Amino acid sequence: MKFEQYQKLRDLALKNCLEEGQAYPEPAGLNPIVLAYIGDVVFSGYVRLRLLPNSGQVRVLHDLAARMVSAVCQAGAMHSMAAELTEEETGVYHRGRNAKSMVPKSASVQEYREATAFEALVGYLYLEQRPERCEELMAKAFRFIVKHYKEGKKCKSS
Repeated sequence: MKFEQYQKLRDLALKNCLEEGQAYPEPAGLNPIVLAYIGDVVFSGYVRLRLLPNSGQVRVLHDLAARMVSAVCQAGAMHSMAAELTEEETGVYHRGRNAKSMVPKSASVQEYREATAFEALVGYLYLEQRPERCEELMAKAFRFIVKHYKEGKKCKSS
């Protein structure tokens, strides 16, 4: 995307932010990277709130949260529960996993795609207003990640 095109899209988005009562787009029609963007925020908030009762030190909370929401940990958690997904969730998972994006150096391509699939699924469930299922999957992911850290293992699937 050219910079001028980016500027026009950004300005339009800012202008539209002032309009009240806007409905969310249909989650099924959103780009899986957009779903992952929302899912990242939702899961990060979930992890921070789950960690909050365990320490009053921001540095400890931040360090644990940063490790827990890493692509490697999310990939391991997603891999561990992929077989439990409904047909609809599996479709979102595949769309997220197959989405093309930049891969950071901190994870392999496969790990990053699995993490993107997890985040896209969380974002989808959040936007579909299915808090119980969203919470269930995030809780399973959280338990998977904590278990691996407590056992001194990396977050890869067993």
